[in-house]
Amino acid sequence: MTPHFLDSPLGQRFTTRKLIAVLVIDRVEDAVPVAESLLAGGVDIMELTLRTEAAIDALVAIRENVPDMVAGVGTILTKKQADLAKAAGAAFGVAPGVNREVAQHALDLGLPFAPGVMTPTDIDQCVELGCHLLKFFPAESSGGLPHLRNIAAPYQHLRVKFVPLGGINLDNLLDYLSSDLIAAVGGSWLAPRDVIASGDWKQIETNAREARSRIGG
Repeated sequence: MTPHFLDSPLGQRFTTRKLIAVLVIDRVEDAVPVAESLLAGGVDIMELTLRTEAAIDALVAIRENVPDMVAGVGTILTKKQADLAKAAGAAFGVAPGVNREVAQHALDLGLPFAPGVMTPTDIDQCVELGCHLLKFFPAESSGGLPHLRNIAAPYQHLRVKFVPLGGINLDNLLDYLSSDLIAAVGGSWLAPRDVIASGDWKQIETNAREARSRIGG
């Protein structure tokens, strides 16, 4: 029997730490100070989205210089991107939707993978693939936690957990985390793209520290 992801050290890291910073990095030189600022504020998991050409090199820089940061790659849309993420040492991969071929390829590479879901059909496909940690996206605009409770109800006995992204902030952070469906929450508000571009590392540390203080631990 294939081990359940939530029983793995990485799965336990997600459910224990509960916060994932979702980043868009435009310049490789910003990668290390961003990671160090998040870590100083108590956030030690990040998802680098493949929305810029700098993302993979940023991941390499973080792995080499900030080893305590768990860094994964998001917006994986193709098999080639999964290959690049794995080769660069990504701890995990994330997609906005369910592309079965890409998800299966990532799993075959040994890359823990979280497809994006918002319907029961999406969850069905992920369960069949063996994915048990799923991205609930877009969380708020698709109905938020009430919607997730409805679509997830038939799958709870399979220990499927979710990471909501899209519209998560300090105001609704604890609402999501109050549900046993949620493994962790992700958000770009921890290190917004414009704040990274301005080099305001102290603000990023403050954002991370405030979020961590609300969650505790």
